[in-house]
Amino acid sequence: MAAAAMARGRLRLGPCHRLARAAGARGGLPWPGLGGGRAAAGWSRPVPGGEVQYCAELVRKRDYEGFLCSLLLPAESRTSAFALRAFNVELAQIKDSITQKTTGLMRMQFWREAVEDIFCDNPPHQPVATELWRAVKRHNLTKMWFMKIIDEREKNLDDRAYRNIQELETYAENTQSALLYLTLEVLGVRDIHADHAASHIGKAQGIVTCLRATPYHSTRQKVFLPMDICMLHGVSQEDFIRGKQEKNMRDVIYDIASQAHIHLEHARSFSKKVPVKAYPAFFCTVALDDYLCNMRKVDFNIFHPSLQKKSTLLPLHLYIRSWKKTY
Repeated sequence: MAAAAMARGRLRLGPCHRLARAAGARGGLPWPGLGGGRAAAGWSRPVPGGEVQYCAELVRKRDYEGFLCSLLLPAESRTSAFALRAFNVELAQIKDSITQKTTGLMRMQFWREAVEDIFCDNPPHQPVATELWRAVKRHNLTKMWFMKIIDEREKNLDDRAYRNIQELETYAENTQSALLYLTLEVLGVRDIHADHAASHIGKAQGIVTCLRATPYHSTRQKVFLPMDICMLHGVSQEDFIRGKQEKNMRDVIYDIASQAHIHLEHARSFSKKVPVKAYPAFFCTVALDDYLCNMRKVDFNIFHPSLQKKSTLLPLHLYIRSWKKTY
């Protein structure tokens, strides 16, 4: 217990200092107080109380933007947010780490059973599951959202493009939005307006994630962009695989990116009705705004090298947004 308290204590820094240290750690140096660079390598047994460091390091390596956003949460919510994001990372990386769907289904089943056991007060001996159990106990989290994330990511193991933008939005709602609903619960917010904002922000997050991953997927001969929009502009999957930069391809990207922008604007249209306590859950909008802005600067050329670079100013932009208390 003492070790766990010490681990949590190390996370209690001012937001500006937390973001500055996190940004300095990106080159591979261990982030102070989060257990060094080895924690996320596998299912090694962490030292007593080391589950917090394990989750935080896993998120730092695999979801850097989410890591920075989590640092800006209140201290009493931060470790639980790391557990949620580590859970999401564990599920998200299954698809890219398997060669057979059967293996992916087995791993999804492990997490489905793990969640069942967590809600029965019998978590498996796995660091993310252990910390997730603590988060569930601490904040009385809703089991349904965990199951929705698992179920939707399991469906997504099939390597096929989304048939239309609505199908992509459904996937985003059941994964990214569900994660935001859980984050709101961690913050002690149970409000219909906050949930409405989370729904739209999660959909924007899912759309932007699909766009950002397009160059990577193209190198693997895969395209997941909504087929209806591609067909509307006469673009084939082969065009993206070949990395073409024709105007009709930019039109496809423009239409998809515009949908993400619409969701962000809609989420902000009723921000005055959203409790201020919920705002920290929505700081992910900073990275979404940055990406969409950069996309406009390169005329929606999805393959432009500048879009693949991490923003060195993201920690500063996040801090400014948190200081202004907006999303």
